[in-house]
Amino acid sequence: MPAHLLAIDQGTTSSRAIVFDAAGRVLAQAQQEFRQHFPRDGWVEHDGEEIWQGVLQVCRAALSQAGLEARQIAAIGITNQRETTLVWEAASGALIHPAIVWQDRRTAAACAALKSAGHEPRVAAKTGLLLDPYFSATKLRWLLDQVPGARERAERGELRFGTVDSFLLWRLTGGRVHRTDASNAARTLLFDIHTQRWDDELLALFDIPPSLLPEVLDCAAEFGSTDPALFGAPIPIRGMAGDQQAALFGQACFAPGMLKSTYGTGCFMIRNTGATPLVSHHRLLTTVGYRLQGETTYALEGSIFVAGAALQWLRDGIRLIAHASDSEALAEQTDAASGVYLVPAFTGLGAPYWDPQARGAILGLTRDTGIKEIVTAGLQAVCYQSRDLLEAMRLDGAGALTALRVDGGMVANNWLMQFLADILGVAVERPQVIETTALGVASLAGLQSGVYQDLDELATRWQASQRYLPGMAEVRRQALYAGWQDAVRRVRSGDVG
Repeated sequence: MPAHLLAIDQGTTSSRAIVFDAAGRVLAQAQQEFRQHFPRDGWVEHDGEEIWQGVLQVCRAALSQAGLEARQIAAIGITNQRETTLVWEAASGALIHPAIVWQDRRTAAACAALKSAGHEPRVAAKTGLLLDPYFSATKLRWLLDQVPGARERAERGELRFGTVDSFLLWRLTGGRVHRTDASNAARTLLFDIHTQRWDDELLALFDIPPSLLPEVLDCAAEFGSTDPALFGAPIPIRGMAGDQQAALFGQACFAPGMLKSTYGTGCFMIRNTGATPLVSHHRLLTTVGYRLQGETTYALEGSIFVAGAALQWLRDGIRLIAHASDSEALAEQTDAASGVYLVPAFTGLGAPYWDPQARGAILGLTRDTGIKEIVTAGLQAVCYQSRDLLEAMRLDGAGALTALRVDGGMVANNWLMQFLADILGVAVERPQVIETTALGVASLAGLQSGVYQDLDELATRWQASQRYLPGMAEVRRQALYAGWQDAVRRVRSGDVG
């Protein structure tokens, strides 16, 4: 039986394909960045066709580099940027509009109106989410209302909605399959996480025709097979999860209380809460961690919109650095207590603030502030925001934490990981395989294919490559964090002077 697994990791700024062997080792990978489109202030769009072509190219490149043919792949797993919303024609598969990205804020007024009308408590009780432009429902409604003829076509059953996973599955299967998994469905504001079904009351609230929606399966399931013309032979697709849930799985956080944090374009901290959904009173999200054999494992999540994207802005927006990796050397030369704070609220603030109108600022500038202080502040902002989430989880009764498992592109920065441990006051563990998002969805596909027997087998494979222990004095830790909290307050009040 084939034992190799192909993971498609379709992220916010790039698409990757990684081939794993049965031991979870990376055999080959290919990556391709794609363009970001900002039509108006607070709007973020992607070209879905560009994403599709990029995914095809990286899959073919990874298979070629690994020296493998399609028949040697046991299964494909798909993981994706969540909440990003696409609508396409059922007959042709053609998209009716660019994808509206999870970072997009165009529906802030619509969300505010729904809140004012008193709908948020009921929505939160069913979905575990808040009424925020981050999620898919108001994006989908915007498309139906703003694209000429879209609502009428949707009512006639001519259109399909999906997050990126569903869109890729549709294209990979030649338009034969319209499905998603429970972890992605849970991010739409249309899915009841308790009954595990699309909810009629929510569909009515957001005015969404049910015919648009994909079938919801477990995270490890038979999603279909690729069109033979794409890779030379059909490949089963047997794993699917939103990127943050895939990382939770890849980090082997299978026991209640275990916590992982992913540092990519944004930062997402997820804590396994087991079979019981923990309701947050501090504006965190209750969500589906993963669903296997019909059994749901829930999670508590905090979402930060801008993490690595702040370094990308420092590199491309104001050109303070040539490469994101340059930030580590600059930070090593900088006093962590320089007094400079960068609040990267470029598309508003996520958890625990949920302030879509907030905007970014750099505070504490003096005449001797230079490039290294601003770049270091960009790194520190990631850690301060992580502490915001950890504090909210603590107040929600999630229990004490002894270690945080981390992954994502930013965790290669040793200075950042040490400062993270220092400001959180907990050990930070970086795994041997930092591509845990791709590994997680490959593991799901492997479970369904029989490559892996159970979660215990996957748990024994996880190993730390490095452990960072907190070494900062408590007084200094609290003073630095208090400065961050003050900076956030000033941005939220509109006073950035």
